[in-house]
Amino acid sequence: MAASPFLIGCATGFSGDRTDGAHAVVQSLAARGGGTLTFETLAERTLALAQLARNADPDGGYEPLLEELLAPVLGDCLRHGIRIVGNFGAANPPAAARCIANLARSQGLPAPRIAVVHGDALTTPEQRALLRERLGPSLDEMDVVSANVYLGASEIADALRADAQIVVAGRVADPSLTVGPALAHYGWAPDDWTRLGRATMAGHMLECGTQVTGGYFCVPGLKEVPDVHVAGYPIAEIDADGGFVIGKADHTGGAVDARTVKEQLLYEVHDPSRYLTPDVVADLSQASVQVLGSDRVAVHGIAGHPRPDELKVNVCYRGGWLAEAEISYAGVQAEARARLAADIVQRRLGSSLRVRTDLIGVLSILGDDSGAMLGARPAGAGRDVRLRLAAEHPEARVAERLLREVTALYTCGPAGGGGVRTALRSRLNMVSCTIPRDAVLSGWTMMEPTA
Repeated sequence: MAASPFLIGCATGFSGDRTDGAHAVVQSLAARGGGTLTFETLAERTLALAQLARNADPDGGYEPLLEELLAPVLGDCLRHGIRIVGNFGAANPPAAARCIANLARSQGLPAPRIAVVHGDALTTPEQRALLRERLGPSLDEMDVVSANVYLGASEIADALRADAQIVVAGRVADPSLTVGPALAHYGWAPDDWTRLGRATMAGHMLECGTQVTGGYFCVPGLKEVPDVHVAGYPIAEIDADGGFVIGKADHTGGAVDARTVKEQLLYEVHDPSRYLTPDVVADLSQASVQVLGSDRVAVHGIAGHPRPDELKVNVCYRGGWLAEAEISYAGVQAEARARLAADIVQRRLGSSLRVRTDLIGVLSILGDDSGAMLGARPAGAGRDVRLRLAAEHPEARVAERLLREVTALYTCGPAGGGGVRTALRSRLNMVSCTIPRDAVLSGWTMMEPTA
């Protein structure tokens, strides 16, 4: 009789995702004998924002919704032996671990064994010199906020083998949140490329949360999804050879079918034969899907090749200031009034700022920064138009001029403008490179229990 597959579910796809998805995943895992719950909460710039938060508060810098995510399920996870793995440590994994320990204490739970992964932040002089070598002297001109390397699954796996109940990480590759627990569960060799490739693609299916269960997939009339407002988060069944089946939490909305799985397989994949991760180069060029029943789809044909020699690094730096301002025009000649308002602001600013113009309700998402498309489009008869103007500049006081000029349109612009909203915020830019693995000082530690 074949052994039961390893079960692993994901309850978030990004920072700011729904916080109510974990409960159904945990209940489903518990009903089927346990497994692992993961939280994926980092995008490319999320960690830089977290670093800014840590700079402002040494006890901050981790996922701001961490307590809301874990409070409803922490007790059930500990009672049913469900491990928790997340990159919700962001820029401050030790502080996130302390938060979880305090949460357990406040709920009257036994102190959980919490492991903290470290080493993704590149802070040593040697590491910064290496980044300059890879990125060139332009790095010297950057006001760097964060520099983080994408770690793989090995630290997560080692911590779980050491009996950690919860693993808190910062920047690890999204699929590695799944590969690590699978490695620990099955004891695969670190160079078992085929199994690692398969587990990596299982992690890729989970990492975006409800994208594989109908969210970010549904199109009314073309790709219908039932009860997408309560779409369940995904659960993977991974066998000893790395083969996997994708499903979702029991008694939830959404759908897992051949189309949702195919879309997620190809999501953010540039070369299906070479999907690079820290753990393996996954090859999904020969992948096929098999519908096994309601909301259960098997994926076959995944291969793996030796992992890359170097690891990817994201360097985020301050990129000046973005000013945005909006004003509405409705009724007779609304579009003409909105166009005139944009012209007034541009003339007032002259060459001090390059302004992007969007006429929401006429042309916005499909427009371009230069305004060429809007200029080539004949003025129409739009009667419900929201004018949006945006500009960026290294100096806040210069960018802020746009906000003042749009506000002045109340009385200095065309008739009937209203509903002005303005915002000024700092921007984060990003560059990427790779560095040798031996330049990364990664590892993990078990958090000391506190009284």
